[in-house]
Amino acid sequence: MHAHPVLLRRAALSGPPFRLRPAREDDFEALLDLSIRVLRADLERLGRFDPARRRERLRAVFDRDAFQVIELDARPVGCIATVVADDHMVLHSVYLEPAVQGRGLGARMLAEVLASLPVLPVRIEVLKGSRARRFWEDQGFIFVACQDFDDVMERPARPAATAGE
Repeated sequence: MHAHPVLLRRAALSGPPFRLRPAREDDFEALLDLSIRVLRADLERLGRFDPARRRERLRAVFDRDAFQVIELDARPVGCIATVVADDHMVLHSVYLEPAVQGRGLGARMLAEVLASLPVLPVRIEVLKGSRARRFWEDQGFIFVACQDFDDVMERPARPAATAGE
């Protein structure tokens, strides 16, 4: 059995304090803009970039009970949404400003979010060929299924006793 990558990288999870807050309706346009900036290159590579479709897709899942805004130095720098399914958790709409990527903020935010959720397997869809896949692999997610434009990745549930470690 392998040690969980998140546990191995715990020492690397320090950095400036961040705050998670519930999303508000007036966050929608800024989060839409962020999603376009983060996804555009991958969507163009896949022949799927369409700002109107991006708006429709984000609007369809923009549930203020599921979305949290990530703030750093009192300014929004990202978001994450979580949904509880019967036997797993779904993460979606995980976006960070490009200027703050690669500094450990995503890993710290993910660890905090997952620590507050039920101990279940966690799934996310990642655009095929996206550099983000490496981040999810570093967080203990493994490839489980292929869809037309996305790879489905899952992080198995950890035993409840080690979930907070």
